[in-house]
Amino acid sequence: MRAIRLHAFGPPENLVLDDLPDLEPGPGEVRIAVEASGVHLLDTALRRGEGAGPMATPSLPTVPGREVAGRIDRIGADVPQRWLGRRVVAHLGMVPGGYAEQAVTTIAKLYDLDALPGPVTGAEAVALVGTGRTTVGVLSAAALTASDTVLIPAAAGGIGWLLVQAARAAGAAVIAAAGGEEKVRRLAELGPDEVVDYSRPDWPDRVRKSPTVVLDGVGGAIGRAAFDLLAPGGRLLMFGWSSGTATQITTDDLVGRSLTASWGFGFLPGGDLDRLRPYVEEALQRAARAEWRPLLTMYPLADAARAHTDLEHRRTVGKVVLT
Repeated sequence: MRAIRLHAFGPPENLVLDDLPDLEPGPGEVRIAVEASGVHLLDTALRRGEGAGPMATPSLPTVPGREVAGRIDRIGADVPQRWLGRRVVAHLGMVPGGYAEQAVTTIAKLYDLDALPGPVTGAEAVALVGTGRTTVGVLSAAALTASDTVLIPAAAGGIGWLLVQAARAAGAAVIAAAGGEEKVRRLAELGPDEVVDYSRPDWPDRVRKSPTVVLDGVGGAIGRAAFDLLAPGGRLLMFGWSSGTATQITTDDLVGRSLTASWGFGFLPGGDLDRLRPYVEEALQRAARAEWRPLLTMYPLADAARAHTDLEHRRTVGKVVLT
């Protein structure tokens, strides 16, 4: 099989296409003929040799990636025969191996795409098994209503794109924020009430209505600027810091305007991914019912280095997927 391997920590160019022996599933495992692999911003940190949350720096050489979708073409001992030939998606957990033509995992990590009530492609599925589950978790914590005005930074990202759709479906007014004219143009497809370009230094002045909720996965200066726009009594819900630092606030910031701030969704202690299964299932169901439409930027497997480069330079929209 062909796979992308990292032999030394460093720049994207260190990701190389290698020929490796075919994988064989062990007891309780299946082999997936991979048609799509998810690329996460965390992958770029691990490639540089930096630990990311609960994920330790990998041993080298390694095949990066943890989100895969495809068809099961081989099963191990003790696996029911019915799994053979099924289209599935899986999050491999703390064990990498996604950037490859084959992946092996246990049946406990599988989600059966053939059992969904509508079509979901492999590329869409790998967007939903990671970013989709986070979106469901954020929405559960946010409890949006039709009386809310929701500001979503990085709205052209994989999670942000889904949050815009969900907030509109809840009847909330939506302010979608992203960096650059192309991302702003794409966001207009979803019909938010406002779209602002936060690559402009005066972007906060361009927001016409004070948000009651900020869903912040960006952090840093942008997250702080979004927080400062909150109406009195509003709430900040944080779920990440793609800028590199979390949004910095103090208790004085909250007290002055009767604001609330909380951590909405993120890494679980010990990497307990089993607790996330209902979130993944709901995300897949929403896509199968055509309630959610993931936004994708796709690259051939051999172009993994370019995918990492574009992701790090904020040139991608939605979820980045290798095919």
